[in-house]
Formats: sequence, structure tokens, C-alpha cells
Amino acid sequence: MKKVDLREEWYDDKKKVSVVIVDVTESARKLAAGHLCGPVSAYYLAKALASAALLASETSEKDEALSIQMKCTGPLGGYNVECTADGALRGYTEKKVLDEFDASPDRDDRKILGSQQIQVTRSVPGRIISQGISGSIDGYLAGSLQRRACIYLSAETNLEAEVLHAHGVLVEALPDSKESVSEFVPERFDIPSCELLAQMGLPDAKPVKTATLRFECRCTPERAVAMLGALDEKERAGLPPEIDITCHMCGRTFTVKTA
Repeated sequence: MKKVDLREEWYDDKKKVSVVIVDVTESARKLAAGHLCGPVSAYYLAKALASAALLASETSEKDEALSIQMKCTGPLGGYNVECTADGALRGYTEKKVLDEFDASPDRDDRKILGSQQIQVTRSVPGRIISQGISGSIDGYLAGSLQRRACIYLSAETNLEAEVLHAHGVLVEALPDSKESVSEFVPERFDIPSCELLAQMGLPDAKPVKTATLRFECRCTPERAVAMLGALDEKERAGLPPEIDITCHMCGRTFTVKTA
């Protein structure tokens, strides 16, 4: 059976705690391959996609998208990922290959990322709905949204840069909850959701909603051709008869005639 990426929403009425669980393994695997990522880039891209899929659980408007742009001082450079209201995922890391780190299975955030700044944007075409900047996703939830919530991420890649798994969990204590959100920490991610919730201390949580997720980019051959229309005649005259245009969001390349 073909594996499908999923987002599940659960709620524990006794403890007033909501949980969002995502599996974006297939999307992360396809994107990492499309971008020719090394193991480290694939690892951080997988975790970033899981973050976007979690936060996008609250998108509601037609054609709405949630994007996370992270800039960092470390050699990765940052990433830009997006999840739409209908579950389409895409994104990239600034650096695709990190020779100094790709041969090691260890992932040291301090050395690879350094200090970070994260911008989360919810938007529809032509309009920004909301925007927040923080040093972390948890900081965005607490600072920009004033919510008692934590995100937990898990990803694994092998030395061939194949994404083996990419999961995420968002736990939120609602305003009338007396619970501390830090009490509900997942120990394992690669188990059925009911078991995951039980080992988090939320065995009474009930399913609320399930949605499928997928890798999908809005790039098309027509959009690639349209990019040439932005060039003036002198610039176009200096181009060869055909050029390759690569989408930075998904790594797909289109061969376009210039005349």
C-alpha cells in the first residue's frame, strides 16, 4: 500500500489539551531528492516541513498558505517552507550540500544552524493575513500568538540523504486548562497515534479531524516561460536558444525556448 502523509487533530476534553500530529515523510523524501540535498540539508528540510504542516492546521481561507522562513548564521543558511490550506507542501534549504557535516550522522544545531530568526506568515494571494517573527517556533507560538503550546519534531536521514521519517507533534493547553503543556512530551514518533498519545499521558484524547498532506508545487512550464517575459529584448537576445529554469521551491527544472 502506498504511504500517504497525514495530519491528525486530537482533543482531550478532561485535560483541555489539543494535539496535532503530522507525518510528512513522503513529501520530505521527494523534496530532498528533487533538490539533490545532502543528508544534513534533507534532515532540516524534513523537520521544517513538519513544522509548517503543524502550524497550517489552522488555515481556513481558500487558497491560504502558511510559510516559515528561517535565516541562520550557520552554514545551512536557512530554509523556506510552505503548507497550503489543502495540504500541499513545498520548500527548500539555502544550502543543499554541507561537506563538513554530511559524512557524520550527528546533527549539532549550534554548529549547523547557529543563531536563528524565524518568520511565520499566513497569506492568501495578494494579502497577508498575519505575520510573526521569533527565534524559534515555540517562541512564535508563545510571543506572537500568546498560546501555551510546544512543538516537537523528529526526522532521520541516512548517509545517502534519503529521508527515513519526518514527524511532528504540536501540543497546546487551552486557556481554561490547568495543565502544564511541558508535561506532555512524546518519547517516540514512529508508532500509531493512539499509542503516541497514551505515552504522552493523554490516553483519553479523541480524534477531531484527519487530512491528507502531499508534496506539490505551483511551478509549471507556462510559469517558466512567463518569467522570460520580464526580460527586456537586449537581455533575451543574449540568451542561447534554450535555457533551463529551475524552481527554487521544489527543484524541478524546465527547458524553455527563448525565441
